[in-house]
Amino acid sequence: MHPASDNRPRVLLAMGPGISERLFADHHRTRLCALARTDPQLIAHDLAAPTPEVAAALASADVLLTCWGAPPLTAEVLDAAPGLRAVVHAAGSVRHHITEACWERGIAVTSAAAANALPVAEYTLAAILFAGKQVLRSAQRYGQLRTGHDWSRELASVGNYRRTVGIVGASRIGRRVIELLRPFDVEVRLYDPYVTPAEAAGLGVALTGLDELCSRSHILTVHAPQLATTRHMIDARRLALMPDGGTLINTSRGSLIDEEALLPELISGRLYAVLDVTDPEVPPADSPLYALPNVLLTPHIAGSLGNELHRMTDRALDELERYAKGLPFMDPVLAATRHQSA
Repeated sequence: MHPASDNRPRVLLAMGPGISERLFADHHRTRLCALARTDPQLIAHDLAAPTPEVAAALASADVLLTCWGAPPLTAEVLDAAPGLRAVVHAAGSVRHHITEACWERGIAVTSAAAANALPVAEYTLAAILFAGKQVLRSAQRYGQLRTGHDWSRELASVGNYRRTVGIVGASRIGRRVIELLRPFDVEVRLYDPYVTPAEAAGLGVALTGLDELCSRSHILTVHAPQLATTRHMIDARRLALMPDGGTLINTSRGSLIDEEALLPELISGRLYAVLDVTDPEVPPADSPLYALPNVLLTPHIAGSLGNELHRMTDRALDELERYAKGLPFMDPVLAATRHQSA
């Protein structure tokens, strides 16, 4: 029971259908109700034309707790939420629902992008190590041969010892991948036009241009944001620079790679690829990507999935607790950085 002078913030949940059931376990709902005045069963899917119950909760809300599928917070929506002071996003990017009107009105925003970066970096690490050992190739060959074979001779050129791994983009995920690679005997090189040589030295990586990175990396992994300037940054010319037998990994956005240029490199067998994202998001049913033996294609599973969603929930509730105590967010999203990738 809470006293009549209850000072807990009023919180409304806003996200896509079915998300809250995956995001919140029972103990999360218990913690949420201890931190805030809220109805954890009331979920706003539409704020432009809300139900009467959602409209009433929006009118008195101090905080919106959002996740994937959150409706856009337009000026009209904000007019209906005069007391709104903060948005706590239990996922990564906020670009789909935080509008210019939010920044103009000084609404504080935080996201769980750091929590969502962890499983992507873990997926990438696994892909890098498997690529160096050519696990995909050897597994498929084993399935074809189904007998003893001189693997030492066939795989004489594989291995992760002193391989060069190229990181495109020192985003949250890119930096986490760099951290995860530290225990391994690999050379890590980085391309990021916004990172200084001193910062690169602090990360323990060699800073280089993108063309040189492509030409020197046995494994190239992409972690740059999706911007107009990064569309097809890995194009035909840069793909041609990659060494024979090299592997391209993309867990960022499909648009960063020119797939029309990538396909001939893959069909010829010159390059390998691990693609968790494509452009379009789901390739056409007749796309060669589904069947090429040198391609590992996964359906955008690198990010938080299953019980990994609970890490984002925990992070969001930590931020809500800080807000309730009058403390600044640990991981604020600022207007100047809102378009950056996780």
